[in-house]
Amino acid sequence: MATYKKRGYKPNTKEEQQNSVEDQSTTAEVFNTLDEGASKTEEWVAKNQKYIFIIIGAAALVILGYLGYEEFIQEPKEAEAANEMFQAQQYFDSALAGSSAQSDSLYNLALTGGQGKFGFEDIIENYGGTKAGNLANYYAGMAYLNTNQYDKAIDRLEDFKSDDEILAPLAKGAIGDAFMQIDQPENALDFYEEAAKMRDNSFTTPKFLMKAAVVAIKLGEGSTAEEYLTRIKNEYPDAPEANQVAVYLGQAQAMQ
Repeated sequence: MATYKKRGYKPNTKEEQQNSVEDQSTTAEVFNTLDEGASKTEEWVAKNQKYIFIIIGAAALVILGYLGYEEFIQEPKEAEAANEMFQAQQYFDSALAGSSAQSDSLYNLALTGGQGKFGFEDIIENYGGTKAGNLANYYAGMAYLNTNQYDKAIDRLEDFKSDDEILAPLAKGAIGDAFMQIDQPENALDFYEEAAKMRDNSFTTPKFLMKAAVVAIKLGEGSTAEEYLTRIKNEYPDAPEANQVAVYLGQAQAMQ
């Protein structure tokens, strides 16, 4: 058991006096050791202070450079890119809402620009490191998909990077659509499956499970199609795709 001594306590016995002397000696050694360590540290710092200052200065320059880049270069560039892309987005939205006769020309304007403003391709080329530049890859890919330029659609959509709940799987699924159009159903199935797995929501997940099931039936993979259709039936009964499950499920089961 530890023994605690009050302040002002004086050792009475010879043994206590001896222990007190030993304690003082040990304490003195500890302080001497600390002093020696501190002296060595001071000597090392003094000897290497030039290099220390260089390292600290370099780190400070990196931090200040990054902050300056973000504030004075990247942020204005982001704003400029978003402003430039506004007109291209207007063309794209009009193409979606317009008749098929008008849509192709509007998609082309969205891609190449008009009224003195950049198109999506110009945004990608000039503002590739911005959020707007990345988003332009998605719009450009969808514009190419809707104008039957499937190879270009695949290239642009693969360049699009996003964590968005909806856009990320839509882009991936659109690549599947492009592969279907160029008669590569095996590749299309891979992308539909990936799109279905990317997020779990009632919009994109059943949408791409259904597309994957239909392609699986086309490829003679009845069990795979049945698995996806059953998921739609059980997990997303309120999705529009659930209304089609019965028809395709019969086809999938008949193949097994």
